[in-house]
Amino acid sequence: MPEPRSRRDAVRNREAVFAAADALFAEGGRPEDVTMAGIAAAAGVGKGTLFRAFGDRAGLLRALYGARLEPLREAVEAGPPPLGPGTPPRERVRALLDAALCFKVDNRHLALALEESGGVSPYAADHYRSWHGLLRSVLEQLPGWAGSGHASFTAHALLAAVRADLVEFLVGEDGATREELRAQLDAHVSRLLDGAADAGPVRG
Repeated sequence: MPEPRSRRDAVRNREAVFAAADALFAEGGRPEDVTMAGIAAAAGVGKGTLFRAFGDRAGLLRALYGARLEPLREAVEAGPPPLGPGTPPRERVRALLDAALCFKVDNRHLALALEESGGVSPYAADHYRSWHGLLRSVLEQLPGWAGSGHASFTAHALLAAVRADLVEFLVGEDGATREELRAQLDAHVSRLLDGAADAGPVRG
């Protein structure tokens, strides 16, 4: 059965809105200067269309971020090693942080806009809670970590290293390259995990 025209129009409008928002946030200005009116104009749709589809600017940001994150989410949930299930926990923690960092570098203006959108703590955002829960569960697979409570704090600490504001500073202000950041993060994660292994079982 052919797809209804209204559905095709909605999909086309959504893609146009996402492309316009991506381009505006990537221009490098202040995220708060990108408005719903500006996105609507760039996408060639009415501002009312945006509010009906996304509710508000924060809702649009969450939808766009989720769409860009979807391929990575699928790789984590059902893909092959080193991101997917079945990977040894130490290797998977390193791969997950590397993937999160690469995503933030490649989408740092969008990620920064989402973190600064206000209204909800970034730690309460669905995507953050999902990543924290995943990292915590993988860390708990390490010897001595299960049930210690330490895995939850460590997951927060590791995710702090890939916050969009930090990534934006390191890339935009310090001039760090993507590969330099990847190497530095991997060394940091490895030292943390090696130190935990040397210390023996972790107690809460």
